[in-house]
Amino acid sequence: MDLEDYWGVGPKTRDLLAESIGVEAAIEAVESGDLRTLTEAGLSRGRATRILRRAQGGAMDVLSTRDARSVYKSVLDLASDYAVTRHAADSIRLLTPLDSQAAMESRLETVMDAVAVWDELDEATRESITEAFEAYDSVAGGDLAGVRTALALREAGVTEGVFAPLADLDVEQLDAAADALAALEADGVATGADDRLDDLRTQLGAIEDMAADAESVIATIRDAGVRGGEEFRERFVDHVVGETGVDVGAVREAIVADAPDVTDFVSETLRTLATGRREAVAEREADVSERLEASLELAREDVDAAVEIVDDIARDVSLARFARAFDLTAPTYRKGRVLAVENARNLELVGADHPVQPVTYGIGDHSLSVPDGNEPPRGDRVAVLTGANSGGKTTLLETLAQVQLLAQMGLPVPADAAEVGVVDAVVFHRRHASFNAGVLESTLRTVVPPLTDEGRTLMLVDEFEAITEPGSAADLLHGLVTLTVDQPALGVFVTHLADDLEPLPATARTDGIFAEGLTTDLELEVDYQPRFGTVGRSTPEFIVSRLVADADDRRERGGFETLAAAVGEQAVQRTLSDAEWSG
Repeated sequence: MDLEDYWGVGPKTRDLLAESIGVEAAIEAVESGDLRTLTEAGLSRGRATRILRRAQGGAMDVLSTRDARSVYKSVLDLASDYAVTRHAADSIRLLTPLDSQAAMESRLETVMDAVAVWDELDEATRESITEAFEAYDSVAGGDLAGVRTALALREAGVTEGVFAPLADLDVEQLDAAADALAALEADGVATGADDRLDDLRTQLGAIEDMAADAESVIATIRDAGVRGGEEFRERFVDHVVGETGVDVGAVREAIVADAPDVTDFVSETLRTLATGRREAVAEREADVSERLEASLELAREDVDAAVEIVDDIARDVSLARFARAFDLTAPTYRKGRVLAVENARNLELVGADHPVQPVTYGIGDHSLSVPDGNEPPRGDRVAVLTGANSGGKTTLLETLAQVQLLAQMGLPVPADAAEVGVVDAVVFHRRHASFNAGVLESTLRTVVPPLTDEGRTLMLVDEFEAITEPGSAADLLHGLVTLTVDQPALGVFVTHLADDLEPLPATARTDGIFAEGLTTDLELEVDYQPRFGTVGRSTPEFIVSRLVADADDRRERGGFETLAAAVGEQAVQRTLSDAEWSG
């Protein structure tokens, strides 16, 4: 198989990888999902990620629009923030929608098992685990990091659930392997691995230092009153032995017998001695390296297992931390076309400074039973969502997209309960206000083809009317709703043109979000929970009321009061009065 057979690898990328790490290594990196190797080879992180997502066999075609891909990326970015290692973060970013419900359920079961185990651990044990993974990131070598982390996790005493594979590892073999891996560096045997090798290296360094300054050696001996002859040779031998630690026999063996003068005698003898020590270092290093390699080979099976186990645990623990941070729950997969959520929260809003109102919503044949009895109607595959400006309609669409995509990745979702039918395409289209034919054409080319395919499609379309004139917008939007019903697909369409869409097809309904008024701080007070089967009001009087109240300039205020008269001055005055009274 050639590199260019992989999605996203063209001639330039192939040449870059071939030159940097070689074709075989590059193919191995792609097949194993090794993001680090590809980025170190020169690929940008984004490009390497896109290549690997496709290579891992994910159903990336589910992401039918730019906005769907944006939600997918933001969800994975949030999840990767909870990764316990850099490698785990990379693994999370490579997760893709899966191509079968069985695969989704399998991954979901693994993640929820990890959540259950994580919940049962006390804080001290959790801290020990995260410290073990922090140490993993501090070690450059993958094998050494994996072995040390496996040993640290074993020491933490976690061998249940997601950690169970650790129990099968041979601790003695891994201890020996850790020593060998730490000793075997890319440029040779590390310092500290063998005392004799360290001594020889120290001697060699001292000899080379002396050889670089032979005149200093001569001066030191002469300062002791020795001028030459045999006495100089003996004092030289004693000096070298004392300064370098080399045994006296080796120094005598290196002495040059026929040097023409003292300088040549010292220089040549030290060079000969250095050559001998260099050979001794190389010989000892080869012996030590061979011994370490043999020890490592005996433990190779355990090392490979430890690395794989630790990587899997790191990914699953990271996802468990993400799930717990956002209080995610396992969705229920349903046959047929359905998407329903109870008390769903938008991941981007959870943890913000203001509280998040959860929302219950659904389309299709769901079986949710909400405690307060306010479950969504059953059977309506398409809904038209209307209501207040800044009322959370777009946020609800994004939340539904998050739930669908997380579920199809086999991950828990931000809701108390969720029923999800697997789809082949998520068409999420945010409001893009650009009033020209080019935008309209490109949008239609994006959102219509997935509908006309034979697969299952989820349509989440926000204010489609923003890209064309009002008269045509209502007609086109009605056509999209009708097409969604006819295909048949699931869909939620946000619009301010609900009245212009009547009559809707039989399996479609209209829902509404309502603004309740203004707070004493003149903030819009909205009930974000849609009311089913009801057209919501845009409530411009609330917005105009705030503008009137906030205006400091007399002329500016007069302008807003003119708008107040246009939308109903009495309504504006009543809104301001209610806001003041509620304070």
